[in-house]
Amino acid sequence: ADFDAKKKRKVAEIYQALNSDPIDVAALRRMAISEGGLLTDEIRCKVWPKLLSVNTDDLPPLPGKELREDSKDYQQVLLDVRRSLRRFPPGMPDDQREVLQEELIDIILHVLKRNPQLHYYQGYHDIVVTFLLVVGDRLATALVEKLSTHHLRDFMDPTMDNTKHILNYLMPIIDQVNPEVHDFMQSAEVGTIFALSWLITWFGHVLSDFRHVVRLYDFFLACHPLMPIYFAAVIVLHREQEVLDCECDMASVHHLLSQIPQDLPYESLISKAGDLFVQFPPSELAKEAAQAAQAERTAASTFKDFELASVQQRPDTVLRQRFRERLRGEERLRGEERTKSILTKPRTNRFVKLAVMGLTVALGAAALAVVKSALEWAPKFELQIFP
Repeated sequence: ADFDAKKKRKVAEIYQALNSDPIDVAALRRMAISEGGLLTDEIRCKVWPKLLSVNTDDLPPLPGKELREDSKDYQQVLLDVRRSLRRFPPGMPDDQREVLQEELIDIILHVLKRNPQLHYYQGYHDIVVTFLLVVGDRLATALVEKLSTHHLRDFMDPTMDNTKHILNYLMPIIDQVNPEVHDFMQSAEVGTIFALSWLITWFGHVLSDFRHVVRLYDFFLACHPLMPIYFAAVIVLHREQEVLDCECDMASVHHLLSQIPQDLPYESLISKAGDLFVQFPPSELAKEAAQAAQAERTAASTFKDFELASVQQRPDTVLRQRFRERLRGEERLRGEERTKSILTKPRTNRFVKLAVMGLTVALGAAALAVVKSALEWAPKFELQIFP
């Protein structure tokens, strides 16, 4: 009964945000991030376009079959889509699935035709099929095109340089929270390739339960393009004991980490990933991740333009506000010790260092005020790694 009441309340809040003038996109972001996400596909059809600033009154016409005749990617897309049987709901009639597969091919080719700067990669269809199943072919075409020119832009370069650059954020995040796991993985020389399929498919390829996939898509669409790599990091951190119990060699650790558990505590991991993004934003980790010159064309740089063009869409602000509220709540409920644990390991984050300094001299609420004011002062993710 309590769950139903909470769900009804959340649905009402989502529709209130949708019906406000102007639409309260910041509230929609909070709903997408918070427990349970957007709850139903019916709501996702209404909210996902708002999160991506897609005008549903001006959708492109459905692509024609002539796309297939002059597309250099058609054969590869066809092969990938034919192999994608498990991405469709179990028990779906063959004829219905075949229609959806044809639509999937057309959406992909349409986006590539309209954006010749984008290059197809294996795994892209795993993202597109998620949108197709949730919102249908016409709206999926518009949403995927916006996503491909912003959040997924790195993966669609001619080379994998920018994708590797994003993967390079994984180990610095782990190091900030758990240096023991970081050092173990470094000793094993496992690298980050185990997380590649997670990243480039937004976990669509590796999770078998569609409900978990769309829950993550709610979260990622409401956040910065680099959030999937933070979520990858919290999965590794969640498996700390398994990793440390593993043989310290590349093959063993890679095998363990590449087998993603299906019973992950998704809500707590989503919450943790959001908190880590606020504590250790990309600009704090950039020097460890790679040189600035490598990052000139990454999704995070196009995201600045995207965010500026999106009225009231401030995922960084939503996350910071949510993190501050959690800190205040934890302080009231559990006092100083719990706050220390939330702040994790303060390595490079100057704001968290300030807060921990306050805590060590037992200032309690005053330390929280330091965190609050420091986060208020923090630049609005004018990421310093970009010119």
